Parts: sequence; C-alpha cells; structure tokens
Amino acid sequence: MDPLIPTTQPFLEKFPDVTIISDDADRPAILVPKEQILDAAIFAKEMGFDHAESVSGVDYPDENEIEVVYHLGSYTNDAMAKCVLALATRAPREDAPRPGQDSTRLPTLREVFYSVEFHEREIFEMLGVYFEGHPDNRRLLLPEDWADLPPMRKDFAIKGR
Repeated sequence: MDPLIPTTQPFLEKFPDVTIISDDADRPAILVPKEQILDAAIFAKEMGFDHAESVSGVDYPDENEIEVVYHLGSYTNDAMAKCVLALATRAPREDAPRPGQDSTRLPTLREVFYSVEFHEREIFEMLGVYFEGHPDNRRLLLPEDWADLPPMRKDFAIKGR
C-alpha cells in the first residue's frame, strides 16, 4: 500500500456501501454492512493489515443494533506500522437473547485473522453476538448454564442497583 494513499479510498472503490467514520491517516475507521464484513476483512488483509489487534463490541439499544469493531494492524509493512484500521459492522439487536440461541448474528473473521478467536467468544457471551462459522462458540468466562441476559448489554439489570 502506498503510504500517501488514504486507507479508506480503496474501500470506497471496492465497497460503495461503506461509511467512512474517520479518514485519519493513523486511525482510519469504516462501517461495513454485515453482509460485506467478511469480504472487507479479506480485502483489508490483502491491503497489508495482517492481524487483528483487538475486537470490541458496543450495544446500541436505542438503535436496536450491536456494533462489532475489529482493530487491524500490520507487523509486516513498515509504512503501515502506525496505522490501526477500525473495521466495524452492525447487526440487529435481539431484545431478549436466550443462551445458545442468540439471534444477533455475524460471520466470524477467524479464518481471516486467527487472533480474533477469543475476542469473538468474549463478545458472544458478553453481548450475545453469535459468530457464524466460528469453531468454538461457547462461553469463555461465564458458566455454561448462564441464564441471564449477556452482562455487557445496557439492559442487563445489575443486582443491588
């Protein structure tokens, strides 16, 4: 990737439905429709983003969506060493997900970025996002018989409050 070309421009050319959240050279951020997240991740890897540094999830109950953000970086391209791409997508939010039958679904990016395996598992149990195609969609920290809402949902009732 030419360091003078903004990171977001190639995404706009290949995926016209993306939304540019930030065009900052070191911290670009794009929002991709969930149907295109896997292709966008593959494209990011082809551009030189060779690993996922972290993955986060955000609950937007007023918008009835959950956002998952993959923070991508490069170990192998010196020109991209300072750049962290935030590749985000959103999925419809299930109001009362049942354990093991969570209907907020996204495709896993594990086959593209192996390092997302445990991050996606954590988002699965804490926000109720089921990652389709993930080899190990099971609880990571909570007990397997957890019967309450995912605890990072904004409508999770904290006992004693």
